[in-house]
This record gives sequence, structure tokens and C-alpha cells, in this order.
Amino acid sequence: MKLNLTGLISIIAVTGVMAQKPQQVKVIKQKNQNKIDILIGGKPFTSFLYPDSLEKPVLYPVHAANGTVVTRGFPLNPQPGDPTDHPHHIGIWFNYENLNKLDFWNNSYAIKPEKKKDYGWVKTDKILETADGTTGKLTYHANWTDQQNNVILKETTHLEFSGNENERVIDRVTVLKAVKDATFFDAKDGLLGLRLAHALQMPATEDQKFTDNKGNVTIVKAGTDHVANGNYITSAGKHGNDAWSSRAVWCKVYGKMGKDSISISIIDHPGNTNYPTFWHARGYGLFAANPLGEQIFTKGKSVKNLHLNIGESATFKYRIVVANSPHTTTGGQLTQYAVQFALK
Repeated sequence: MKLNLTGLISIIAVTGVMAQKPQQVKVIKQKNQNKIDILIGGKPFTSFLYPDSLEKPVLYPVHAANGTVVTRGFPLNPQPGDPTDHPHHIGIWFNYENLNKLDFWNNSYAIKPEKKKDYGWVKTDKILETADGTTGKLTYHANWTDQQNNVILKETTHLEFSGNENERVIDRVTVLKAVKDATFFDAKDGLLGLRLAHALQMPATEDQKFTDNKGNVTIVKAGTDHVANGNYITSAGKHGNDAWSSRAVWCKVYGKMGKDSISISIIDHPGNTNYPTFWHARGYGLFAANPLGEQIFTKGKSVKNLHLNIGESATFKYRIVVANSPHTTTGGQLTQYAVQFALK
């Protein structure tokens, strides 16, 4: 891998990933709020939200460089036509369905109090660093706890933000250190998640049923949703629904929003466990990278349980690229991004 990467450095130098002029990034802590705003080129990119009212920290909303919001508004700021399924899907987040038999992924305000005991929380307790520049930086500490605030994992996450006239990039490095023996049991829902704006969903080819937080069921008839126009493609050449459960270095969702083409790409890192990751990419708008869901994705052919003894840690690195232009980010450009990211 190192030899291949070294050989491709010259390609990066010639073609120039992020060759456009980098824009200045501002990382601004809002007074008396658990909120940090990230501006690129003087325009909102995203906000890091970590209030006690959320069950995990999130980046929300997320804007393309042209200002278009590429994440779903519901439940924090519902937009007309927003699907109201899965209220735990907010912006960009990082957690897991089954850690020591606790569900961190599906926890939200919609869970009834008597059932909360089965769910975990990710609670941000410290902002360790913020920095402005052509690369903005934000580092935070959080605890993965049960409902009694017993800490299972300590999380330290470093985020780097950068961008130019047509692109926005997030590099995320998360270190999880076990305070207790910690087992990530093989499960479908994890690890890095993003909920797409309505337009980036795939058009439904069959009727879909959505249940909101009050138990109300909405059936979307195939062919009646004229907003959704998204599609997936992976570095391994999988398209559409075939991206789900497949493995690849990167996965891209793309579609039209207004007059521009929009794409969001997630890139895996060769240092991550089970590289290249499985893609939990759903047509209804969930876009996730989950290296720990091997059993469901292989239909039971293999299982991946990740265990950390007390004091042991695991590191996960991901790059997210949001682009807008007449044409979406090409596969060649994403491969260059992946090569560049692998060297970090």
C-alpha cells in the first residue's frame, strides 16, 4: 500500500487535489451555547452541536460551498416534504448500535422513558482545541455512557475543515479508549452516519413505509416523489442499491439540487479496522460507513466483533467531501483524495 501511495504522489502534485485557492476557515464558539460554528470563505459550512438535549454530538446542518443545505432538516429544523422517519438521523454523527449490549445509534427523543435503559449516550464534556486558518480545527472529548452515566469509552475526536470555491472537506480522526472492557458486537447500524437532504435520496422504485416519532405511518408511492433524484456509486463500481453491503475505499452520493449538481463522498482510511469498509448506504437517505457490520452485510458468512480491553483503544479516520458544480466530483478525483488522505 505504501509503495502504491508513493507512486501516486506525483499524480496529486500534477492534477492538484484542492488545486483551487483555499478559503479561510473560522471556528467560532457561541457564548452560552453548546454550539461551535464553522465558516468557510465567510459563509456557513456547518455547526458542531453538543447540547444535553441530543443523545450524541452532531455536525448540523451541512452546506455545500454554494450555500445549499445537503443534510435533512428534520427533526431540528424540518423542511417542507422532509421524511420524518428515523429521528435519530441528524446531520453527521458517529456512534454504534451495539456496544456492550447498549444501543447508541437509535437513541433519540422518540424512545419511551421505560426503554431508555437499553440505550447509550455520547456526552461531550470538553472542547480541547479550536483554530482558524486555511484548515480549521476542532478537537473535543466525549464519554460513551449508559443511562447511569457510567463511562464505557472515552472519545477524543479531531476535526479538520477546509474548502475552496466549489468544495468542502472534513477530515475526522476519532480515538475510542476503553474505560471498561468494551465489545462492539457485529451490528448493522454504525459507525459514521450522515442523513441526506430529500433531493439526494434515490427515487423509490417500490412503495416505501415511513413511521414518524408519534407512530404515524406514511406510505410513499413509487413514482410520486418528484424531488428525490440521488444515486450512489462506489470505488468498486457498485451503483444505486447495490452499494449497500458492498466494500469499497469510497462511496459517493450525487444528484441535482437547484441548478447545481451536488455530491457527498465518504472516504475510508487504510488504517481503519476491516478496511475497506462496508457501506450502509440506503436509498431513503441514510449514508453510512460501517466496518463492524460484517455479519449482516455478508448474510452470515462471517462475523466481526471488535473487543477492547480496559486501556486499549481503536482509531477511526474518515474524509467527507461535499462538492457543487455543473459536474459532480469524478472517480479519479476521489481516488486522488483517498491517496492523499491515506498519507495522513
